[in-house]
Amino acid sequence: MSTTGSMKSWSPDEKIDANEIDDLKKPLLQTPQDVTVGVVTPQINDIKSSSWLKIVESKVRSLNGVNGIMESPLDDRVAIKYVPNSITTNKIKETTEETGFKVDELKGQDISECRIKIKGMTCTSCSQSVEHALQMVDGVKKAVVGLALEEAKVHFDPKLIDAKKIIEAIEDAGFGADLISSQKDMNKVQLKLEGVNSPEDVNVIISSLNLTVGVNHVEMDLTEHIVKVSYDPDITGPRSLIHCIQAASNGPNVYQATLYTPSGKREMEKANEIRMYRDQVLFSCLFSVPVFVFSMVLPMLPPYGNWLNYKIHNMLTLGLFLRWILSTPVQFIVGKRFYVGSYHALRRRSANMDVLVALGTNAAYFYSLYVVIKALTSATFQGQDFFETSSMLISFILLGKYLEIVAKGKTSIALEKLTQLVPDKAYLLAINTDGNIITETEIDTELIQKNDIIKIVPGAKIPVDGIVIKGKSCANESMITGEARPVNKSPGDKVISGTINENGCLLVKATHVGSETALSQIVQLVEAAQLARAPVQKLADHISRVFVPIVVVAACITWLGWFIPGEAGFYPKYWIPKAMDAFEFALQFAISVLVVACPCALGLATPTAIMVASGVGASQGVLIKGGDAMEKAHKVKIVVFDKTGTLTIGKPVVVSAVLFSKISVEELCDMAIAVEANSEHPIAKAVVAHAKRLRKKSVSCTEQVLDVKDFEVHLGAGVSGKSNDKTVLVGNKRLMHAYNVPIRPEVERFISENEALARTCVLVSINGKVAGAFSVTDAVKPEAKRVISFLHSMGISSIIVTGDNWATANAIANEVGIDKVIAETDPLGKADKVKDLQMRGMTVAMVGDGINDSPALAAADVGMAIGAGTDIAIEAADIVLVKSNLEDVITAIDLSRKTMSRIWLNYIWAFGYNILGMPIAAGVLYPFFGIRLPPWLAGACMAASSLSVVSSSLLLMFYRKPLHVDST
Repeated sequence: MSTTGSMKSWSPDEKIDANEIDDLKKPLLQTPQDVTVGVVTPQINDIKSSSWLKIVESKVRSLNGVNGIMESPLDDRVAIKYVPNSITTNKIKETTEETGFKVDELKGQDISECRIKIKGMTCTSCSQSVEHALQMVDGVKKAVVGLALEEAKVHFDPKLIDAKKIIEAIEDAGFGADLISSQKDMNKVQLKLEGVNSPEDVNVIISSLNLTVGVNHVEMDLTEHIVKVSYDPDITGPRSLIHCIQAASNGPNVYQATLYTPSGKREMEKANEIRMYRDQVLFSCLFSVPVFVFSMVLPMLPPYGNWLNYKIHNMLTLGLFLRWILSTPVQFIVGKRFYVGSYHALRRRSANMDVLVALGTNAAYFYSLYVVIKALTSATFQGQDFFETSSMLISFILLGKYLEIVAKGKTSIALEKLTQLVPDKAYLLAINTDGNIITETEIDTELIQKNDIIKIVPGAKIPVDGIVIKGKSCANESMITGEARPVNKSPGDKVISGTINENGCLLVKATHVGSETALSQIVQLVEAAQLARAPVQKLADHISRVFVPIVVVAACITWLGWFIPGEAGFYPKYWIPKAMDAFEFALQFAISVLVVACPCALGLATPTAIMVASGVGASQGVLIKGGDAMEKAHKVKIVVFDKTGTLTIGKPVVVSAVLFSKISVEELCDMAIAVEANSEHPIAKAVVAHAKRLRKKSVSCTEQVLDVKDFEVHLGAGVSGKSNDKTVLVGNKRLMHAYNVPIRPEVERFISENEALARTCVLVSINGKVAGAFSVTDAVKPEAKRVISFLHSMGISSIIVTGDNWATANAIANEVGIDKVIAETDPLGKADKVKDLQMRGMTVAMVGDGINDSPALAAADVGMAIGAGTDIAIEAADIVLVKSNLEDVITAIDLSRKTMSRIWLNYIWAFGYNILGMPIAAGVLYPFFGIRLPPWLAGACMAASSLSVVSSSLLLMFYRKPLHVDST
C-alpha cells in the first residue's frame, strides 16, 4: 500500500490554509449550553464615557465562554454572563485589564461541579430525599440525583461550600457518599515521585511546581509520594510538570516523576457491595430456610414433624421455640438496614419501602413474640406465629437487591470501554524552525499537551483532537459521524481522537486533549443523560406514603374501638375468647389489620411482572434494563431510527455489475481485483469480494491475482495502476475526468439510475475506455419495511436521523416507508432532535448501533441498541436487541404494553385484598355473624394476595411475539 507524492517540510510559522482559524479553539463536539451560567460585575476605574466602555466590551466579548455583556456607565460596571466550564472570572479580569483599565473589584461567583456516589438508596423516595437535602444546603445551586446510577451531580458556589460539606449533608440525610470527581479534577494530574527522601525534598518539589506558570494548586501525599497538581491546560501540561520536577534535582538528589493513574477503586467498591449483599442473603437463608421448613413443611408430614409439637413449658412447643430463635438474627441483624432506613425516612417525615418492610416484618415478628410469651405463661393459650413471614420476607427482599446490584455491575462496565478507543501510546515529534523533524519519541497519550505535533502512521488510532498540518489520508470516523465511508484528510482538516487513520502518514497538531476531546464529551453527555430524571413509575412509593399512615391509624382505631368498649362493657363478655382479656382481644384485631394490610402485594405488583417480562424478553432476544425502560416503552409514540447499521446492514456490498465494452466478465473482474486488492477502502473490499465471486462462477476459475505496477491512491476518487501492460482505473467519475476518460451516455444513464437509489457507482476503465461498472450500496435489512408498516399499524410514527447525506437518507426512507428524514447531523444533533420531539409532548424511542448514537440513545425516553453495535451504544441504551433484528423493536414495545396491563391488574388484586380484608380484619362482621379474622388467618390472606399477584405476573411467560419476519 502506498500513497502519492512526498511530504514537504513544514514550518511552525507556516499559516494553515483554513478559512476560520478561530474555529480551532472550539471543541470539535459542541455541547449544549444547558449548564449553570455565572454572572460577574467588575468595577472598572477611569472609564469616562460609554465609548470607552465599549472598548472593554468588545475585548471581553471575544472570549470563548462569554455569553453576553450589559453595560452601566453610571456606576462604571458591566454585567458579564459566562459559562464556568469554559472560562474563569480571573481570565475575565485579566482580559479587562489588558485594555488599559484597572479592575478594582470583581463581584460574582464561579460555579463548580462535582459528582458523588450515593449508597443506600432503594427507591425514588430516597433519591428525592437526597435531592431535597442537597438543595437545602447554602451554596448549592443545582442538584440532580439519579437512582439507577446511584450518583448525584451538584453545581455549587465554591466560595460558600465545598465537596466535603456536600458529602456531609448527604450523610446527615442517612445515606453514604463518596466523591467521584469534581470540576477542578478535570485538569488535574497525579505524579508518582522517586528520589524524595526528606521533608526538604518535598518542599523543593512543591516550591518548584508552585513557581511554574500555569500551575493552580499543588497537593502532596507524603505516605505514597504522590503529588497532585491542578493546572491550566492552555499554558502547561503533565509532560512539562514532569520536566519541572526533574529540573528541581540538586546535586545528589535526583528527582524522577511518572504518571500515576489510580485504577480499580470504583470496581473494588462495586465488588465489595456485591459481596456484602451475597453474604447477607446467604446468612439470612441459613436461618430463614429452617424456619420455613419447621413451620410450613414438616407440620404437613406427621411422622417427621411430630417432634416439633413437644411442649417445653406450658403451651410453648419446641417448634415455636426454634422458630423464634432462628428468626431473631434475621430480624435484627440482617434486617438492621431496614430499621436504619426507616429511621432516616421517618426523620425526614417520609415513608419509603424500608418503612413498609420494617412495618410488615415487625408486625409479624412481634406478634409472634407475643405468642411465644403467651404460650410460655399460659397452659391453655393457642396461637399462630408468623416467624417464617418476617424472616422469608427479609431474605427475598435481599435476594432481589443482590440480583439488581449484580445486573447493574455488568451494565456499567461498557461505558468505560469508550476511553479504550484512544491508543495508549503516541509518537511526539520535535520540529526545528525549518520544519524538519529533529526527534521522534513514543510517549503515553496522557502526556500529550496542547500544540504538540503528533505523528499518526497508517492504520493507527488518532490519540487527540487536532488539525492536520502535513500529509494526506482518509480517516474512519463512523464512530462519531455515523458515515460508513472514510473521510479524506489533508492540511487544515480536523481529526478526532479515537478515529482510525486508514492510509497515509499524518502530522497532527493537538488542539484538544483530555476532557476536552470529542470522545470525552460524548462520555459526559451519556452520563448526564443517564443521570437526568426521566418519567418513571412512582405509584408504589406515592401510595406507600399515604398507605402506611392510613394502615397504622386504622390499626390504632381498631384497637381502641374494641378495647374501650370491652372495658366499658358495651359488648357481651362471651365475645372475648377464653384465656384472653379485652386488651389482648383488641390487640388481635389491630395486628390482623396490620398483617392483612401489609403492602407486600403492593410491593410485588411491579417487580414480579417486570422480572418475568424481562426474562421472557431475554429469551426472545430483547434485553430490557430494568423497570424504568419497561414502563416508558409502552408510551412510545414515535421511533427515531439511525440509518447505517440499523435500517441498513452497515456494510458496503455490490448489488450489480455491468459491461460497457466487448471484454469478458472474467477480464473485467481480473483487472478490478488486481488494482483494488491494494486498497484498504471498504468499497474496494466489497468490489474485490464480489469480483472474486463472479470469477469463481467462470469456467477458467483461478485464485491468482495479477501483478500491478505504478499503483496509486487518488483520495476521494479511486485507485489506478498497470496490469498486463494495460492502464487500469477503478473509481468514480472524478477519476475518469482526471485521466480524460470519456463517459458515454449509457454509462451516464447507469450512474444516474443508481445515484437515485442511493448507490455508489465504481467505474472500471481499461486503456482509456470505461469497460464496466459495479453498483455498491449499504443494503436495507430485509425486515425493515415490514417493521415500519407494523409500527404504523400500532399508531407509532417513525423518522430517520442520520449523519449520512440527504440523497442516501431519502432513498432509504422511500424504500422502507418512512416519511420524515433528517440527514447530515452529528451526535449532538441527533440528541437535540430527540429532545425537540420530547418538547412536543411525545414519548420517543431511539434505535441505533454506533457510538455516535449514544447521546441520542441516552437522551431518548427509551433507547434501543442493536446487539451487533458498539458496547458504548449498548451501555447508553435502555433496551438491547440481541439478534440485531428490527422486529424486536416491535417486540419490546408490545411486551411493555402487555406488562403494564399486567401490572395494573396486579394492583387491582393487591388493593382488592386490602380493601376487602381490612374491614373484615377490623371485626366489622364479628358482631353480626361472629366472623373474626385472627392474625394467622390474616397472614394467610396476605400470603394469598401476594400469591395471586405473583401468579398473575407468571402469566406473562406465555407471551408471544406479534410479528415474525422471514429474513431469509
